[in-house]
Amino acid sequence: MKAVQLSGYGGPEVVQVVEVEEPHAGSGQVRIAVRAAGVNPSDWKRRDGQYRNFEEVTFPAGIGVEASGIVDEVGAGVSGVSVGNAVFGFGEGTMAEFAVLTHWARKPEDLSFEVAGGLPVIVDTATRALDEVGVTAGQTLLASGAAGGIGSAVLQLARLRGIVVIGTASAPKHDYLRSLGAIPTTYGPGLAARVRELAPGGVDAALDLAGSGIIPELIDIVGEASRVLSVADFSAEQYGAKFSHGPPKDPERIFANVALLCVEGLFGLRVERSFPLVQTVEALEVSARGRVTGKLVISVA
Repeated sequence: MKAVQLSGYGGPEVVQVVEVEEPHAGSGQVRIAVRAAGVNPSDWKRRDGQYRNFEEVTFPAGIGVEASGIVDEVGAGVSGVSVGNAVFGFGEGTMAEFAVLTHWARKPEDLSFEVAGGLPVIVDTATRALDEVGVTAGQTLLASGAAGGIGSAVLQLARLRGIVVIGTASAPKHDYLRSLGAIPTTYGPGLAARVRELAPGGVDAALDLAGSGIIPELIDIVGEASRVLSVADFSAEQYGAKFSHGPPKDPERIFANVALLCVEGLFGLRVERSFPLVQTVEALEVSARGRVTGKLVISVA
């Protein structure tokens, strides 16, 4: 089968589409014929070696951690899913023609494979971040870098929880933030003053979703480091803020819940661009530039 692999740490030159042996479903797993795989900042950060201090990798290594597709193998001990079912979820080396999933949910018929393939990481991360930062209904949250995939999920899930969200993004993306229920503002100098104008009573918590070096400023705005959390800046804890990371907690429930929300029209994902498998290098470079609204996906079939 064709799969995207990393030959080592480095830049675009280490990303290759190669022929490899097909994986097979082990106990508690399913294998899918991949239809779409989401592109995440973790993919190019892993390629660059940013995770090498806490993640052991043997090269050549597959790339991609989420996908949607059709089940074609069911491992021992698995129930509730059969060959031929459409699913989406977490796996390893998902940018490939076949991939093994470790956590999954059934894909509703009305949900496209492209959207489903881009959901797992963002909904798991957004749910965890909202839970860990401790913001509740009626409170105000500042979301820095709100127009990307995780931001898109945070805004919608926060709205459903009754949380008021101020989201930062460049001015052309403000209508997009409004469509997801947020109050938009621009990032950059003067953010604290703009936030005070939008929320005279202050904000109760803040999320850093882009890793843009803004942690100290968010702490100043919130007034308490423990109410600031990053999903992207490894240095957050040096300032007394929180850094949110896996492993996922109850992902099957989260996936099933977001699938239902999508069917009910209460949650959506904008797929900014879809790339064929052979253009994965380009997709990672687009992601690394950091201007994506919504999500990028790799379409396999």
